[in-house]
Amino acid sequence: MASLKNIIVTMKVTPKPEEIRFDPVTKTVDRSKATNEINPADKNALELALQLKEKYDGRVIILSMGPPFWDQFIKMGIAMGADDAVLISDRALGGSDAFVTSKVLAAAIKKIGDYSLVITGEESEDGSTGQVPPGIAEWLGIPVVTYVSQVIDVTEDSIIVRRTIKGGYENVKVKMPAVLSVELGVNAPRFPDFERLQWAQDQFKTMVWGIKDLGLTEDEVGFNGSLTAVTELKELRPRERLRQFIEGSLRR
Repeated sequence: MASLKNIIVTMKVTPKPEEIRFDPVTKTVDRSKATNEINPADKNALELALQLKEKYDGRVIILSMGPPFWDQFIKMGIAMGADDAVLISDRALGGSDAFVTSKVLAAAIKKIGDYSLVITGEESEDGSTGQVPPGIAEWLGIPVVTYVSQVIDVTEDSIIVRRTIKGGYENVKVKMPAVLSVELGVNAPRFPDFERLQWAQDQFKTMVWGIKDLGLTEDEVGFNGSLTAVTELKELRPRERLRQFIEGSLRR
């Protein structure tokens, strides 16, 4: 039977969509009053990785890019069954767009090394661009399959997956290593093991890297390195009904 090496799962912590606010000055997401949670599609990605580990061995490593408080959410992933975790945390990363995010994550994946798969959620709840997974693959020079709903088979050097397309699905075979972008809701993420969670909170140490650890400079990340910027915020209100009242009598 085929076996896998490292399975790297990218994880983002996002504010609940209904609680998102935007800073009118910096034009960035204001998280200060929002409840944070693991991005739902990333939970699906982690569940798929854990299922692959159970069938094809390998180690599941969580990779995240964000502020230090994300560590508590990463440990929830460890409690679900992940083996290790890396958090890229650096003030210089503030304001990074999808281009920079994919570049930083790819640099970390190269540093981790010896991987068979990089598994991501299809998109994040806050940005919803879906650009990061293909961006990671481009930086690494490896194939990517988006909207993955199922892994059909794994061989020594390739993987066959099912991806959703308009009106149905298609089966795709690609060489490994590869990036898989997992469709939201394709599986039921397992509950964390509470004994393992207690262990993670007390003893597990997440590896923390800054941009210097990845060989990156401040000019390459954050607002400086980003190729896109939000220049205007506009609130779009739903159309209102005409609500025209017709007067008259019901009598004929």
